[in-house]
Amino acid sequence: MQNTSDVPVSPFSRPLPLAGLRVVEFTHMVMGPTCGMVLADLGAEVIKVEPVQGDRTRHLLGVGAGFFPMFNRNKKSIALDIQSPAGAEAARRLAASADVVAENFRPGTMAKYGLDYATLSRENPRLIYVSHKGFLPGPYALRTALDEVVQMMGGLAYMTGRPGDPVRAGTSVNDIMGGMFGAIGAMAALIQRGITGRGQEVQSALFENNVFLVGQHMLQYAITGQPSAPMPERVSAWALYDVFTVKDGEQIFLAAVSDSQWITFCDAFGYDDLKNDPALATNNDRVRQRPTLLADLRRRLADHGAAELAATFERIGLPFAPIVKPEDLYDDPHLRATGGLADIRLPDGERAGQMAGAALFPLMMDGQRLGVRQHPPVLGADTDALLQGLGYDSGQIAAMREQGAVA
Repeated sequence: MQNTSDVPVSPFSRPLPLAGLRVVEFTHMVMGPTCGMVLADLGAEVIKVEPVQGDRTRHLLGVGAGFFPMFNRNKKSIALDIQSPAGAEAARRLAASADVVAENFRPGTMAKYGLDYATLSRENPRLIYVSHKGFLPGPYALRTALDEVVQMMGGLAYMTGRPGDPVRAGTSVNDIMGGMFGAIGAMAALIQRGITGRGQEVQSALFENNVFLVGQHMLQYAITGQPSAPMPERVSAWALYDVFTVKDGEQIFLAAVSDSQWITFCDAFGYDDLKNDPALATNNDRVRQRPTLLADLRRRLADHGAAELAATFERIGLPFAPIVKPEDLYDDPHLRATGGLADIRLPDGERAGQMAGAALFPLMMDGQRLGVRQHPPVLGADTDALLQGLGYDSGQIAAMREQGAVA
C-alpha cells in the first residue's frame, strides 16, 4: 500500500475543477497517460490500471526514462491481469464506477475483455469513453502508429529537418497533444452529459493530431500556390528572426517582428545606416533583402556577448532567447521563482524513492498553479483499497492475488 504520510499538498487553495470525478485509465506509453494526467492535475480521481508486471514505461531507458514519472503523477495504481477472468471482472467493475474511461490500445483490444465503449455503456449510459488511437476510423485505422511514424507521414518531420533529411521533433508532440485533445473532448462530453444525461465516446488520434499541427503549412500552399519549405530553409516572415553565433561561440535567438521593433533595434545598437536605408524601410523590404541583411547583422553582432545582447534586448523590449538544453531548465530563474517545477518521488529504477523536479501543467487558475497532490504511484499501490471499494473482501483479494489476477 502507498505511504501517504508525505504525499505532497497541492498549492491550489480551492476545490479543484474536476474534484469528485472518477477516471479509470487503461493506458500506457505517453498519449493515454497524458490525457489522464491532465484530468488528474485538474482534480479528478484518476485510477491507472496496470498489468501485474507494471506499465512498461516504468523501466524504459534513454529518452523513455522520463515517461512514467512525468505523465502519471496525481494518479492511483491498481495492478490487474485483465487476461484472467477474475482480473477482467474486477476491471469491468472498476470501469462501471467511472465517469470517464480512457484507453490507448490497438483497435479491438478492449472489446476482447468487455471493456469497450459498446459493452460498458450498456450498463452505464452516462459513461464518457476516451479512445486514443494512431488513426481515426478509416483506411489506416488498423496500422500500428508511433509519434515518429505520424511525424514522417504527416509532414512534420519534413518541416523540421533540412531538405532530404527529415527529422522528428525533439519531444513527443503528437502523443502529448493527442492526450490533451482527448482530455478536451472528455471535458466537453462532461458538459454535454450535464445537459442530456448521456455519455458518449470521444476519439483522438496521433495522425490527425499531426495533420492539425501542419495545417498552417497546408493552407499556405492553398493560398499562395507555393509549398512550404522545411523550417531551416523556410522563407521567414521577418528579416531579423534567427539564431546568431556571437562572442566566444555562444548562441542566442534574436528577433524584431515589426517596423517599430526594427527601429528600436537599430537605435539601441547605433545602426543609423540600416534604419535610414530606404531598401530596408518596411518589413517586407527587409525580408526581400534577408540573406544579405542577415550576413551583415552576423558580422555586426559577432563581437557582442550573449549575456550583453540578452540584457539589451530585455531592456528595450525585443524578443530574444538563450539556447538552452532541457536539463538547464532546472536552474531557470523564472521557473524557480514561480514554482513552475514541483518535486515528485521517483517510483521505479535505481533512483526509486528519490525526488526530482517535474514540469507542472502549464496553466494557472484563480492565480494559482495546479500542483502535485500524489507522487507517481508505485505499482499496485492502491490495489487493495480500490478492490475493497468495489465490494471485494480481504479473502477474495487474497485469492485473486494467489491466482495472479492482481498484484
